[in-house]
Amino acid sequence: MRLTQQANYAVRTLMYCAARPPEEISKIPEIARTYGISETHLFKVLKILVDHGYVQTLRGRNGGIRLAYSADRILLGEVIRAAEENFNLAECFDASKQDCPLLNSCTFNRVLNEALVAFFSVLDQYTIADLAEDKDKLQALLNMGEITQALANTAASKSQ
Repeated sequence: MRLTQQANYAVRTLMYCAARPPEEISKIPEIARTYGISETHLFKVLKILVDHGYVQTLRGRNGGIRLAYSADRILLGEVIRAAEENFNLAECFDASKQDCPLLNSCTFNRVLNEALVAFFSVLDQYTIADLAEDKDKLQALLNMGEITQALANTAASKSQ
C-alpha cells in the first residue's frame, strides 16, 4: 500500500503548523516552499484539512493557517483517513468491481482487511504532536527561519 501525495502533505502541513508556537500563523507560501510543492496543490490539501476541522484559515495580508486545536488531539490515522480517497487494497474492495467469484468466501480479502485494520490501529496510536515532538529539530530541518526571511525579503523587494 502506498499513501498519496495528498495524505503525505496533509500530515506534513499539520507537522509544520505543530512545530510553530500555537499563537503563530503559518504562511501558505512558506509551507509550499518548504516542501517544494505548488501553492495550488497545497490549497487542495488545505481544503481537506479545513473541511475536517484540523486547521483554521485566517484571511488578509497577515493571514495563513494554524491548527484548529492542540496537536495532541489530532490522530494520525484520522488525518490519513480524511486525506485518502479510498483504501481498496484489491479490486474486491471496490464496490463497483465486485465480480470475483470468490468474493463471499475469499480468505485473501479477509487477510487484506485484517491488515488494513492493523495499519490503522498503529496510526491511531500516534498524534501530530508525537510527530512534531522535537520542535527545535523540526524547525531546523524545515529551515523555517530561513524560508520566512527569504519570503520577507522577496516581498520587501517587490514593494520598492
